[in-house]
Amino acid sequence: MDWLPFLWIIFTLLNLTLLGLNFYEFLGFSDLEADYLNPYELSSRINYVIVPEYLLHGALCVLFLMTGHWIMFLLSLPTAYYNLKQYLSNKHLVDVTEVFKVVNTEKKARLIKLAFYVIFFGLVITRLALSIVHAVFADDDDVVAWSTIY
Repeated sequence: MDWLPFLWIIFTLLNLTLLGLNFYEFLGFSDLEADYLNPYELSSRINYVIVPEYLLHGALCVLFLMTGHWIMFLLSLPTAYYNLKQYLSNKHLVDVTEVFKVVNTEKKARLIKLAFYVIFFGLVITRLALSIVHAVFADDDDVVAWSTIY
């Protein structure tokens, strides 16, 4: 049995989690703009999920690197660099007192990351489908090849 489809299922689940977390953050900023949330609620909600999002994206990059999927690793590297830059400069947390100053910038950043994760999801699903097709047909070819030899 080929292990590659299981690996792509893990990549898909990680990407879906990142997509959901980023959509949750974007929705929070939109709710703040529409005055459905107060700044304290938004900052506590976003600050609760921002570090797990960064860690999951880092884990996704490391998994791509360790499994030899260089193209996918290189495609996910700019977002990982942005996350690392935000984290190291202590701009990753939302401040309650300055949330209205940065709401448009943060919404744009989340929207760009959301678009990236949607496109990346398409790539990961495509690779998952290709690995499943390859695993199914590779097993049949191996059986046929062994039956013709013996």
